Amino acid sequence: MTMKRREFLTAGVALNLGAAASALAQQGVPNPDRAGRGAADRTQDGGRGRGVSKRSARTTRLFKSPDLYPNALAVMTDPPGGLWIGQQKVTPQSAKTYGLPLDPNPDESAWLVDWNGKALKTVNTHSRNTSGMAYGNGCVWMGANADPNGIFQVDMSSNQVSHRQIPLSIDGNGGGCHGVKWHKGKLWIAALRLGGILRVDPTTWVPEVLIRVSSDERPRLHDVAFDNEENIWVVTGNNSTTYADGRAGLNKYDGKTGQLVMTIEFEPGSCDPHGLVWHDGRLVSCDAGIHPGWKGKESPHTGYIFSIEIG
Repeated sequence: MTMKRREFLTAGVALNLGAAASALAQQGVPNPDRAGRGAADRTQDGGRGRGVSKRSARTTRLFKSPDLYPNALAVMTDPPGGLWIGQQKVTPQSAKTYGLPLDPNPDESAWLVDWNGKALKTVNTHSRNTSGMAYGNGCVWMGANADPNGIFQVDMSSNQVSHRQIPLSIDGNGGGCHGVKWHKGKLWIAALRLGGILRVDPTTWVPEVLIRVSSDERPRLHDVAFDNEENIWVVTGNNSTTYADGRAGLNKYDGKTGQLVMTIEFEPGSCDPHGLVWHDGRLVSCDAGIHPGWKGKESPHTGYIFSIEIG
């Protein structure tokens, strides 16, 4: 029997809604059609019956960035290997806010250093107010947090390969970025407009997965990193007006389910985390010295690359 057009459309809509509900369930998002205890329990305990543990962390300074202001990190395993550091220059507006000098050259650098801080290579990019970077496919991927926004793909000779906006915007402007990572051939972007980390195919630029991060307690999200067990780590923080009032943290997610499994708060006096990578069994971050609401260079650890020890 031939299906009528109205019946076909109704069936198609039902299939799409079912697929969407399934995808949301896989990410731990409660299904609105399931009222009551089940959905609330998954949110509170991190999903699948596991509780969300709470830990603390302290930081240890390793070495200083080649220049100011370091606001992004990426690990390079290709020869010669090392740590990429993404530079964040102040914009004309933020220079006044922070009371810092404005560099007449707005282009921002990506510095490759060894794990003792020795400079190995510099790549120049047209990224602006960089906040997050990745290394993959022989390129650095710089996340611009100011106009023109988007992700800048730049090769090792400082040639721009592409510049694309964070997906899923209506008007074509994807908004600001606070982190980028290359993992297993995909880009993970800390998208401020979306309040979470978005996985994107770097070739087709099709968005694939979104894990929400922002919360009322810590609305600020920053960089993302993957450990050896495929867990996902994201820098978080509160809205603050001084270094002393800052409450930086980390969220740890199960990389297979996207469920939150641990929250971490940094001890008072710690470095202020921005970029994030996993190297040699530990998390490594950078203190940019620029933080919304604070004075410029207010952190006593401005410009340092540091390790994170979880207690």
